[in-house]
Amino acid sequence: MSNEEALSQYDNRLFRTPDGYTSDIAVFTITSKQLTAHTPPNMTLKLLLIKRALLNAEGHPNIEAAKWALPGGFVQDNESGFEAAQRELEEETGVSGIHIQHFGVYDKPGRDPRGWMITNAHYAIVPEHALTARAANDDAAEVELFSIEDVLRLDLAFDHYDIIKEAIRCITNDLLQTTVAQNFLPKHFTYSELQALLLTVTKDPAIVSDQSFARKIKTLPFIQAVPGEKTQRTSKSPAQLYEFIDMDVMKPIYTARY
Repeated sequence: MSNEEALSQYDNRLFRTPDGYTSDIAVFTITSKQLTAHTPPNMTLKLLLIKRALLNAEGHPNIEAAKWALPGGFVQDNESGFEAAQRELEEETGVSGIHIQHFGVYDKPGRDPRGWMITNAHYAIVPEHALTARAANDDAAEVELFSIEDVLRLDLAFDHYDIIKEAIRCITNDLLQTTVAQNFLPKHFTYSELQALLLTVTKDPAIVSDQSFARKIKTLPFIQAVPGEKTQRTSKSPAQLYEFIDMDVMKPIYTARY
C-alpha cells in the first residue's frame, strides 16, 4: 500500500491531539563577588526568570499572570521546538546567541490550565556577561536573576518547579562531569576559586573539605599548575595558580580517584 492509499484511510479524529506545543528555557549563570580581600569569592548559582504579564500579546488576560516563570512560548508551524526556544528567549528577555540544550518533554495532562500542552524543556549555563543585555519584552513584564534558593520558594507558573529541578540536575552534571567550570573562572585560578564554584551545585565531602580538595586538584589530569605563578587574591599567603588543559575527560571528574 502506498503512502497516498494509507493516508486516504487515515482518520485523525480517532486520536486525541494536544491543545498546544511550547518550548521553555532555563538559563543559569554563576555570579561572583569578592567580599573581602585575600578570601575566596562568594559564588552563587542563579536562574533567569520572567514575570508573566497581566495581558498577553493580543491584549487578553494572561494565564498565570504575574507569576514568575521560565521564558518560553508556543512553537510556530514553521519551526522546530529548538528554534522556538531560541526565538522566545530573545523575544521575552533580549538574550540571544547562547548555546542551549534540550533535556526533556513535559506532557502530563493538567500541567497547564489551558488544556493538554506539551512543552520541550531546554537549559543553558552561561557567564553572567552573556545576560547583561536582558530586558523584559513581549509576554514578560519583568526579567530577573534569582538564586536557586529563592527560585524554589517562589509560586511558579505551570509545572515550572518540576522543570527547574530537573534543569538543576542537568547543570550540576555539567559542572561536575565536564570542564565547563573554566567558563566561569579566570584563565589562571586558585584551587579555592574552583572549589567555590563547584560548591554552588554540590556538598560532596571531597569538594567541601579544603584539605581534600587542595590535594585533589594536584591529581586532576585536566588541570595543571602554572609554573612560578602565585597570587594573594584568595589568601594572605601566596597561592598557586592553575589552568585547564584541553583534553577529553572521564566522568565524574572531580570526585573520581585518579
